[in-house]
Amino acid sequence: MDMKLEVVVIPVSDVERAKDFYKALGWRLDADIATDEAFRVVQLTPPGSPTSVIFGTAVTEQEPGTAQGLHLVVSDIDAAREELVGRGAEVSEAFHDAGGIFHHAGTASRVAGPDPKRQSYSSFLSFNDPDGNGWVLQEVTNRLPGRIDPAESSFSSADDLAAALRRAATAHGEHEARTGQADENWPDWYADYMVREQAGIELPS
Repeated sequence: MDMKLEVVVIPVSDVERAKDFYKALGWRLDADIATDEAFRVVQLTPPGSPTSVIFGTAVTEQEPGTAQGLHLVVSDIDAAREELVGRGAEVSEAFHDAGGIFHHAGTASRVAGPDPKRQSYSSFLSFNDPDGNGWVLQEVTNRLPGRIDPAESSFSSADDLAAALRRAATAHGEHEARTGQADENWPDWYADYMVREQAGIELPS
């Protein structure tokens, strides 16, 4: 049986302020329902995400600001930072971890700049909402094997698809340089590359 994570609850102190903050980031407002003065639920969804967040009044007993390490996956960490800053968020500079694997809690092990090799899963940004709930953006360009079924590959947004096409174009240029000839079947090569990259399986040469 599939068990899809679709909702994450975040604790906030001021529902209207939190709603305005996340809407300003470009998140889609899915619901704002109050059954009475004591109970209100607000749901928003980040662009391209299958998972939404909810907050409100009498929704959780967690203290406001205690949700930490909430992850948003992006295909381009630099473009993501530029967009968030443009929407008024206070975002960290891009960083990678001193240990080279995921990232430590806090900021002590942060190394300035994206991962030097620009390896997938290794470059990050962070920001907080008005209550201090902590978000991390993680750059993922090539999934680990087995994470996505190649028969069910999809792209969550036009931006993600465009980024995948750019990476395929670069790889295809290298492919043509190796073979020494133009590839008339480049659409097939692009498609194969993009599906393999997303599924985390061996890329075409």
